[in-house]
Amino acid sequence: MGIGARRGLPEGRLVSFGLAGGLRDDLPLGAVIDATRVVAEDGSVLWEGGPLGVEGARRGTILAAERLVDDPAERRRLHGRTGADAADMESGPLARSGRLAGCVRAVSDTPARTLGPLARTIRPDGRLDWSGVARALARPRETARALGGVRRALQSLQQSVAKSGCA
Repeated sequence: MGIGARRGLPEGRLVSFGLAGGLRDDLPLGAVIDATRVVAEDGSVLWEGGPLGVEGARRGTILAAERLVDDPAERRRLHGRTGADAADMESGPLARSGRLAGCVRAVSDTPARTLGPLARTIRPDGRLDWSGVARALARPRETARALGGVRRALQSLQQSVAKSGCA
């Protein structure tokens, strides 16, 4: 699919599954959200439904972001305006397709622990931005910290799915 589902969508019912950026200060790294709602940046509801029942996940709302949001103040502002717990760039296109069956996302970064240099390593189409990768490598401590959040989120997703019998 690529970031923002720019590579197209498969046929049939769809589940949005992956990482998200936390919009709330009290949402820890690795928290898994089994969404019951996907909202646009203006707060309008794009999708609403029951949770998928992923064990250990908390129910919540996902913001369908049009861009990667890494600024802490912007994250907090979006939470205040929309009530969303976390943001991603894929759930919006899936919700707009009318075929979204559910959404499970793990928090890889927060207002207090942003992606930092990693935020500029991926292009909107999902391909690597090699100049961004070079800049991230020039800041090894910040990059390693952000990658630690990504790793923690992926482990949480894996554990939640395994406990739910979906693996």
